[in-house]
Amino acid sequence: MEIRVTKNQKESTERLIARFTKKVHKSRLLIDLKEKRYWSKPKSRRVVRKAAIMREMYRKKKENTKYY
Repeated sequence: MEIRVTKNQKESTERLIARFTKKVHKSRLLIDLKEKRYWSKPKSRRVVRKAAIMREMYRKKKENTKYY
């Protein structure tokens, strides 16, 4: 995947770098590369399901504690 950022007129170099890093983070490119760096044993269906259940529990807990 290629990420390109062109400098706009009157844009500082710091702002250009910030925009580039934001695009890199949004693309999740570094996360994928770090995951593929080392081989890991495939997870069993039980472990994957348990993680999904825990994720749902934390999402519901976070949703219940929101204050507006």
